[in-house]
Amino acid sequence: MPRFAANLTMLFGEVPFEDRFAAAARAGFAAVEYLFPYPYAADDLAEWLASNRLEQVLFNLPVGDWDAGERGIACLPGRMGEFQDGVGRAIEYAKALRCPRLNCLAGVPPEAADPDACARTFEDNLRFAAAALAAEDLRLLIEPINTRDIPGFHLHGTGQAMAVIEAVGAPNLGLQYDAYHMQVMEGDLAPTIERLLPHIGHMQIADTPGRHEPGTGEIDYGFLFAFLDRIGYDGWVGCEYKPATTTEDGLGWFDPYRAAAA
Repeated sequence: MPRFAANLTMLFGEVPFEDRFAAAARAGFAAVEYLFPYPYAADDLAEWLASNRLEQVLFNLPVGDWDAGERGIACLPGRMGEFQDGVGRAIEYAKALRCPRLNCLAGVPPEAADPDACARTFEDNLRFAAAALAAEDLRLLIEPINTRDIPGFHLHGTGQAMAVIEAVGAPNLGLQYDAYHMQVMEGDLAPTIERLLPHIGHMQIADTPGRHEPGTGEIDYGFLFAFLDRIGYDGWVGCEYKPATTTEDGLGWFDPYRAAAA
């Protein structure tokens, strides 16, 4: 049975962030993820996790100014120092929260940027980050994201991601596979997941269109979850979707998995 983690940036938005840990535990989740821990003290986050017996399974490296529209700085020439500082900050949080994997969002290059320079910068930054994380026994992931939601996003396909992983050549660098983003960009989910399985360190889900919970769109998640069991995927599946109404009302898809886990 897949292991599901609640994405607390997206789910349980009906309550303040610090209360979402308890809400996730009550709903039957054993683990959580979210975009960023940095607005909160690591000790507070660790307490919210421990008091609700939750595992932290993922968060992102710092991405620049999110509120201003930045979606990562890893591919941006001229900001490598900022990126490296962010890696150090992320490692401190990962150690405090016992989080074994971090995701690196590539970012959106300016229109005038040299594509080759952005590609080289991305690979150089990943080499730095992978080495720094390896020293702490942490895994680094990269995530292709669809260019409908984030126009111009540098990393937008699995073929491109695998070429980057091969070029960087770091044993602890892997792929975060988001079924929602890749359904938009590529489709053919099951064969792609099976082919890339040795490289996938984490998965995320949402249905499309709408980016709502499983069962609201075109992806047959009942088939896909059974398929993950069949091919032996044993990682976490992050529920990174926008509830169509409230989080609780939209958890009907989770009932069979919650009951089996109990």
